[in-house]
Amino acid sequence: QVQLVESGGGLVQAGDSLRLSCTASGRTFSSRRMGWFRQAPGKERDFVAAINWSGTNYADSVKGRFTISRDNAKNTVYLQMNTLKPEDTAVYYCAAAAGPGASTVPATYPYWGQGTQVTVSS
Repeated sequence: QVQLVESGGGLVQAGDSLRLSCTASGRTFSSRRMGWFRQAPGKERDFVAAINWSGTNYADSVKGRFTISRDNAKNTVYLQMNTLKPEDTAVYYCAAAAGPGASTVPATYPYWGQGTQVTVSS
């Protein structure tokens, strides 16, 4: 079983930056692929970014602004969000899965955090 705890959300203005953190329990963190997803009110949960041991993957809407990284010694994955826009407002979720790849599909991640709210005002 894997437990994920996100932190770092908040209320910011357009153009500001935030860094989200997600700390995982368990001893197999380094072998897991990790992802960030977001869900705005009334919308589906959308892929934001993913990372595994071979690379990263980003949604087109965040490329060049967001960076996903991980610290395996701390069992933590980060999402650095720069040049935030009002349309980035959502609940951000951390997700984990075993196996290779950097899937963009939420159903391929069996483990999820509780989410952290990010609100970007214009």
